[in-house]
Amino acid sequence: MYLAFALLILFCTVPSSADENDHKYHNFDPIPLWVNKVGPFRNPQETYEYYSLPFCRPEKWTEKDETLGEALSGFELVESRMKIKFKEDLDRTPLCPIGLTAKDVDAFSRAVRSQYWFEFFFDDLPIWGWIGEVGEEDNMVYVYTTYDFTMKYNKDQVIEVKIDEGEPEPVLLGKILEFSYSVKWEPTSEHFEERFDKYLDNQFFEHQIHWFSIFNSCMIVVFLVTVVAMILMRTLKKDFAKFNKDIDDLEDPAFAVGDESGWKQVSGDVYRQPPYLALFSALIGAGTQLMVLVLCLVSLSLMFYHKHPFYRHGTIVTTFVALYAVTAFVGGYVSGDYYKKNNGKDWVSAMVLTASVFPVTIFAVSLSLNFIAISYDSLAHIPFGTMVAVVLLWLFVAFPLTLCGTVAGRHMGAKANRKSTPYVTPYPKAIPHKRPLQSLWLHILCGGILPFGSIWVEMYFVFTAFWQSKYYYVFGFLLLVYLILLIVTVCSTIISTYFLLNSEDYRWQWVSFASSASTALYVYLYAIYYFFYRTKMTGFFQTMFYFGYMGMFCFGLALLTGAVGFLGSRLFVKRIFNYIHVD
Repeated sequence: MYLAFALLILFCTVPSSADENDHKYHNFDPIPLWVNKVGPFRNPQETYEYYSLPFCRPEKWTEKDETLGEALSGFELVESRMKIKFKEDLDRTPLCPIGLTAKDVDAFSRAVRSQYWFEFFFDDLPIWGWIGEVGEEDNMVYVYTTYDFTMKYNKDQVIEVKIDEGEPEPVLLGKILEFSYSVKWEPTSEHFEERFDKYLDNQFFEHQIHWFSIFNSCMIVVFLVTVVAMILMRTLKKDFAKFNKDIDDLEDPAFAVGDESGWKQVSGDVYRQPPYLALFSALIGAGTQLMVLVLCLVSLSLMFYHKHPFYRHGTIVTTFVALYAVTAFVGGYVSGDYYKKNNGKDWVSAMVLTASVFPVTIFAVSLSLNFIAISYDSLAHIPFGTMVAVVLLWLFVAFPLTLCGTVAGRHMGAKANRKSTPYVTPYPKAIPHKRPLQSLWLHILCGGILPFGSIWVEMYFVFTAFWQSKYYYVFGFLLLVYLILLIVTVCSTIISTYFLLNSEDYRWQWVSFASSASTALYVYLYAIYYFFYRTKMTGFFQTMFYFGYMGMFCFGLALLTGAVGFLGSRLFVKRIFNYIHVD
């Protein structure tokens, strides 16, 4: 029932035109040309309605119904005044004359000098072009008034769209601009399934450095797995032998009881309930949910992007929202299970925190950015109806699934507790004085270095795709890097946890979470570097959106890596302490 409700909300606004959906047309079928947005080329989020500039407005205002992902991505598709029919050539056809007022001159001048570009869509194919240009000799502003379209088709399907904007016209007060367009259709042998390939930057995404980064990450994995194996098989071997054999049978004097030290000394405290249990359980649950969500999202993108491009029209955003709602059960289950196993009493609070810690944070940041976008009259703002739809999806799908997961996790946790309850001493053991190199902050800050090192090259490609208007399509690379990130995070956190316990400090729960979550800190620092040295973004609007978006991304990454690191350390701790017998 919940899944059906989610699909109803997500897809109730999908366009109903059969021809546009199956992309097959008969001769002379009309195909709408949708205008979307304009904005500074250097500021990808600073976009405005196409008709915010004095172009030829349509006689009848027709907006295309938007999906949830399109609305969240800032799409505003309006049918243009240009009438195009399948396989029908058009000579130069006038659109309308526009007499430039002082306001029009100012609008065009500001747009052209800010390097405004426009985006159209024809049969779901994007069309990009410049609003105008600045004269090199006279420094005057010129606007393109002619749009010459070349359409290529294969049988009954559109394959390619090109635009030539002709000679620009000067922008002068009182001058009449004559806008016009033409259409020419040409056959091609290119298949429909390959029509999007020309938008993909193969030289950039399949560069040799991409392969080298994967090799480098694999080497990090091999190194860390080897280190963890050495800890488990060699460093702990004698400790296990001492506790599993009778001491009288051991000839090695190194096994004397009085020589006990290190991690064995905290056997009665290692399972002690962590402080702020409800919050900690919520963070673990939310992070695990995001881990499953990202795995599903990347896998779906890898499997289906050729047949139904996941990078088109906000499809990936729609899928992310739907998957978040559906995977809420996972977050509730992990949170409820851990909370119950640690004898938590107020499970309702833990459940509410699990359901809200990620979406409420994202909503708060998005709402702040929304006010900025509205003040700029930008398309980047989220419509009120879309916000209501997202809240309803969370309220009637994600929240109940979190509740169901929490209840299921509590029952499973109760069964586990009845089977085996770990021993915890009545009073916590005093933690020995630490040397500077053993401080908790050093554990936390060092924990994220290797995970970040395994993904930083891929972060460059992802950032470039998102912030510099490129289509990301190498989801095979992304899936492999994601799996490497999970493995590196688990291994590096296990090593950190081992050294922490060996210093007779049993506060491993929060430390393991924070040390692996610190990966997000390094990603954010890299994002700051990327903003200043890899982009040419300017202005308050774009700066706030850049750091706001990166803050939300890094918060989700911190939850994900923190949960993965903790779960790996938890398995490690359980494994080594199950080998010893505590009186």
